[in-house]
Amino acid sequence: MTKLFFLVLALIGGMMTGTQASINGELGKKIGGLEAAFVSFFIGTIFLALCMLFLGKGQVGLVFTLPKWQLIGGLFGAVFVAFTIFSVPKIGVALAIFAAILGQIIISLVIDHFGLFNVEPISINWDRFMGLVLMLFGLYFIYRGSFSS
Repeated sequence: MTKLFFLVLALIGGMMTGTQASINGELGKKIGGLEAAFVSFFIGTIFLALCMLFLGKGQVGLVFTLPKWQLIGGLFGAVFVAFTIFSVPKIGVALAIFAAILGQIIISLVIDHFGLFNVEPISINWDRFMGLVLMLFGLYFIYRGSFSS
């Protein structure tokens, strides 16, 4: 498959994350933030278990042989969902998601640059740096536009 396909796939995933944030934010108002994060992950777990059962071709049994650091992704995902649930009602969906994406970009550039977690190193160059700077300006304008009336 082409790189464009995976770019579109990531774009759609991002759209789902933005939609999820607003849905979970409302759920959090009704049942509480941590409770909403739990319900969200519980439903997601059921969905993924069914997908794995009927479509999976991997080796889930190998999970017990992996280095422990490879198992914290789910923890980070749960914290992300919980933090988003707490943030959305206070600052809005656009600002919460933009800030989250900017945080993802910052850590991704660091991971790429140093080749952390066994990824192929990609140095921070002028283009990547300027992309980050433009996103910082974007965060500023989204923030300013969110609270000016």
